[in-house]
Amino acid sequence: MRIESAGASDVGRVRSNNEDNYRIVADMNLFVLSDGMGGEAHGEIASALAVETVVKHCIAGENDPACTVFGETQPGWSQRTKRLASGVHLANKKIFDSAAAHPEQSGMGATLTAVWIGDGRLSVSHVGDSRAYLLRSGTLQQLTCDHSLVAEQVRRGILSSAEAETSEMQSVLLRALGAQPDVEVDAEDHPLFVRDILLLCSDGLTRMVTDPEIAGTLQAEPDPAIAAEKLVALANERGGADNITVIVIRTNVDSTGWLSWLRRGARKSQNGNGNAGGH
Repeated sequence: MRIESAGASDVGRVRSNNEDNYRIVADMNLFVLSDGMGGEAHGEIASALAVETVVKHCIAGENDPACTVFGETQPGWSQRTKRLASGVHLANKKIFDSAAAHPEQSGMGATLTAVWIGDGRLSVSHVGDSRAYLLRSGTLQQLTCDHSLVAEQVRRGILSSAEAETSEMQSVLLRALGAQPDVEVDAEDHPLFVRDILLLCSDGLTRMVTDPEIAGTLQAEPDPAIAAEKLVALANERGGADNITVIVIRTNVDSTGWLSWLRRGARKSQNGNGNAGGH
């Protein structure tokens, strides 16, 4: 399986600064996205700290499988899922401790959505309302569950999906990194197949662009970099009310042997960084 990926981030049309951060670690097939909150520059601090912590923790785990695992783990989790969830727990602690040590950072926090691909499996770990999607055979599936007030109200039947889209409470999160000393982290494994497409995104995309439009863009554009830019542009066309950050990941057949020459001119993913939108 060959992995191709790209990310894009934009401040949007309303915000004056960009509080999102993302990181693509191509040689590990590790992808991390965070949406900061806290105003001024503090959201940027929180999201950058979240992304950096998860990436460093996963790299450390690859180099030393015996290094500390934070938080509770489930019996069915793969080693990558355990390490990914552990990194999210550690990121929560670092953001909380930083805010406690620096009063001007009080109230800062971040979402975190991360995926790690290996051995034909997809590990997902998540806190907040940034999302991970899987597009398979034309069907778009949201892999993550929004930890927001309106999403919980929809799950309980208090609001309809249409009412949730126009609610003034959309930005209220029930879970975020840094809000408390400990946080509940969602984590799970999924099988991954050739020609699957993955999308990680901040809510600056999903508040502006519908799921069918997201699926259509991902299906129509085979180049991850162009697909990412088109999604950002579409969110801006709709008003760009928040920062917009996306990571697009495509899986393809890994041709070897005499077919390898066909790939010489193909685009190769590079380790990437970005920062851009808060709540």
